[in-house]
Amino acid sequence: MNFKSFALFLTAAAVPQLVVAGPLAYGICQTGCNGLAVACYAAARFTFGVALPAAPPVLIACNVGLGGCMAACAVVALTPTP
Repeated sequence: MNFKSFALFLTAAAVPQLVVAGPLAYGICQTGCNGLAVACYAAARFTFGVALPAAPPVLIACNVGLGGCMAACAVVALTPTP
């Protein structure tokens, strides 16, 4: 390897690059959303993940909140981070 190539490599390695946190940030975000959904269900005295024939309004509100949180996670997954 010649000196010019080595110098270019070191320069490129030293300059901060934009990266996409992607899968890691998305997974952390979804974990937080699901934790909040479990807490919402528990506050309503239901078990998260158990199917009911008809969902009470409080569970529908929990699911709407979960959907909004998951939508925010999709944005987090696509946002570049320094």
